[in-house]
Amino acid sequence: MADTVPRYHERRTGRRTLLIVIPAAVLAVAPLLWAVISSLRPGDEIFRYLSPVSIRTVVPTTVSLDNYRAVLESSFTLALLNSVIVTAVSVALGLAVSSLAAFALAMIPFPGRTVLFSVMVVSFLVPFEAIAIPLATTFRHADLQNTLIGLILPAVGNGLAIFLLRQFFLGIPISLSEAARMDGLGWFGIYRRIYLPLSRPSMIGAGLILFVFQWQSFLWPLLIAPAPDVRVAPVAIADFAQESGVDYGQMFAAATLTALVPLVVLLFAQRQFTSSLASTGEKE
Repeated sequence: MADTVPRYHERRTGRRTLLIVIPAAVLAVAPLLWAVISSLRPGDEIFRYLSPVSIRTVVPTTVSLDNYRAVLESSFTLALLNSVIVTAVSVALGLAVSSLAAFALAMIPFPGRTVLFSVMVVSFLVPFEAIAIPLATTFRHADLQNTLIGLILPAVGNGLAIFLLRQFFLGIPISLSEAARMDGLGWFGIYRRIYLPLSRPSMIGAGLILFVFQWQSFLWPLLIAPAPDVRVAPVAIADFAQESGVDYGQMFAAATLTALVPLVVLLFAQRQFTSSLASTGEKE
C-alpha cells in the first residue's frame, strides 16, 4: 500500500507533464513542419488550404521538388557554401580564443582579473544590434566590407562561450595545475596538456554556441557583406522577395535547407552540450 501511493502520484505527475509538453512541442514544430510541407507544394497551393484548416493544410495534394531544384540551381548554393565556410572558421578560431581567455580568467592570477571578467560578462548581455551599426562603420574604415574576414571577426570573441569555458575550468581540481607547476610545466603547457583534454564536453557546448550565433546571423552580414559573392544563406533567403512578388515556395525550400545544417549538428552534439551545461559551475 505504501508503494502504491507514490506510484500513483508519479503516474499522475507524468500525465500532467505530458499534457503540457506535447502541446508545447506541437506548437514549436508546427511552423517548421508547415514550411517544409509548403516547400514541396507548387506556388499556387501554398496558401490555398490555410483557411479553413483541413487535412490538406498538412498533406499536400501535389508533391514536387521543383522548388528545391530551382534553389540549388540559383546563387543560393554559393550563399550556403559561404555560410558553411564562415561558420566553420568562426567556430575554430572562436574556440581557440575563447578557451585561452577562459583559462587565463580562471587560472592565471593578474591584477584586474575580476574587473575584466565582469566587463566580459556585461559585454555578452548587450544586444549585438545595439553595436552593429557603429561596428560596421569601423569595419568599413578598415576595408573589411564584403570580405569573409569581416563576417568572421565579430564571432571570434564570444563572451558567453568564454563564460561557459571559464566556469568549467574552475570545476577542474586545482591540485592538477599545482602538481604540473611543481613539475616545471608553464601555464600554456597546463592549458594544452591538462585542461584542454579534460574540457571536451565544454568545448563542444561552446562550439555550438558559436555555431548557432554565426549560422543564424542576419543583421551583421546584411550590413557588412551584401555583395553576391560573399552573401550568406540567411541574407540570400530574403532575396526571394522581389519587387514583383515573393516566391514563397523557393523561400521555404531555401529556409529548409538552411535549417537542416544546424539540425544535424545539434542532433549529433546535443549530449555533449547537455553535459557541458550540467558541469558548469562545479567545484572541487
